[in-house]
Amino acid sequence: MVTSAPAGVAAPAPERGAAVGAEAGPVARAFARSAAEYGVPRDLLVAVAYGESRLNSHDGEPSQANGYGVMHLVSNPDHRTLEQAAGLTGLSRERLREDTAANIRGAAAVLRALADERGLGAADRRDAGAWYETVAAYGGAKDDRAARLYADAVYDFLGQGLTARTETGETVTVAPRAVEPDRGKLERSTTGEFGIQSTDYAPALWVPADASNYTVGRSSAITHVVVHVTQGSYAGSISWFQNPSSDVSAHYTIRSSDGQVTQSVREKDTAWHARSGNPYSVGIEHEGYVSEPKWFTDAMYRSSAALTRHLADRYAIPKDRTHIVGHVEVPGNDHTDPGPYWDWTYYMQLVGGTTTGGQVQLSFPAYTSISAGSTGDLVRAAQHLLNQQGHNAGTVDGIFGSGTTSAVKSFQTAKGLTSDGVVGARTWTALLSAGTKPVLQQGSSGADVQRLQRALTAALGRTVSADGSFGSGTATAVRDYQTSRGLTVDGIVGSGTWGALQAGR
Repeated sequence: MVTSAPAGVAAPAPERGAAVGAEAGPVARAFARSAAEYGVPRDLLVAVAYGESRLNSHDGEPSQANGYGVMHLVSNPDHRTLEQAAGLTGLSRERLREDTAANIRGAAAVLRALADERGLGAADRRDAGAWYETVAAYGGAKDDRAARLYADAVYDFLGQGLTARTETGETVTVAPRAVEPDRGKLERSTTGEFGIQSTDYAPALWVPADASNYTVGRSSAITHVVVHVTQGSYAGSISWFQNPSSDVSAHYTIRSSDGQVTQSVREKDTAWHARSGNPYSVGIEHEGYVSEPKWFTDAMYRSSAALTRHLADRYAIPKDRTHIVGHVEVPGNDHTDPGPYWDWTYYMQLVGGTTTGGQVQLSFPAYTSISAGSTGDLVRAAQHLLNQQGHNAGTVDGIFGSGTTSAVKSFQTAKGLTSDGVVGARTWTALLSAGTKPVLQQGSSGADVQRLQRALTAALGRTVSADGSFGSGTATAVRDYQTSRGLTVDGIVGSGTWGALQAGR
């Protein structure tokens, strides 16, 4: 068990991209210190983090593979880098999940242990190219093709260099370099099936999901395309589809950095991606997280739109928002992807279709302020709600124009709010809660609970899962709202709590 660089072996000298001086921020220092402690090239460590998370901890929330932090330390039945890091460092799993510096240190320890297993000596460890198989193993893929996708992405970032901005505003850099990865046994993948193209869609690679994660054949004709966001990395998601314990798959996955496409399930077969929508749809995953718009690059939009256009033409799917939908819009689903930052207007323009039709998305992880000139799904939600309340916003087109501004001001005046035409926290709270005032409490369920949960998300400024089930999380949110507004704190939503919400308090 290795817990630091062995005695008598000099740690690698700081690399060109390393920021180890007094001016370095805490994340840069954590990379430098962890790299030195475990003898891992600092820039390689940063490149792994960038590929996994763009150096974002995602507020401690797990990925789809149950991975945590900027280094994506994983805890699932088939990949346990979180537990391995705890054993190597002596740090608790909780700290490794929640503390960024600890998360980086844990990953460095795991990488070093994997390098030792592969016989990397001191000289090899100083050569970033010698770590290729170690990096591939860190990704956890069982299939050589998926392992290559993971490690190649890391080495692309290492070669091109990168500049990443952390959640706290700190900048971490890696300078471009010439690097020759030693792929070892994975080199053989280039002459085997690695890189084989999809027979359904020529630009896509073919890396199949595990047979236990999809259904052979279909029970319905293909009539829809469903847009998803992975809540994880590109290669990690493809690998997750190959994990027989995941019970999930998608037909295609799109990479953020360059729009690369990989197919995991044939279109003739039923991928498990959207519950009730599985039999009649093709699922397209997009690398990233719903709350982080930086993942949604132009390369990704264009690549995905080209695929969707191909599917629409092949299966005679109308190019509108009734048939090209987000995961959140599929009946019977509790997901919110692609989320508020997905630009449907731009995407549908690229597809060559229209933004008309489709179920309006009302559940979001946050309800940010919108005003004249804003566009997107939040605007569509506000327009839909305003129309429902009799304040004419016109066509629900996702464009905040003069008609929407007039409708917002009319609604604000009716509710006794400042009539400024801006949909901020108070206006969102009043809009989302508008309607009847049924008594709700723990154990309640249904559309009224969803309406409450959305309103609490806007009022409290934190995400309350809009799943329609009044559980302990919703009860806590209700009590927090009642406390902060000076209401009776009983966790029961009666006329008083509804009245405060509908007044935009």
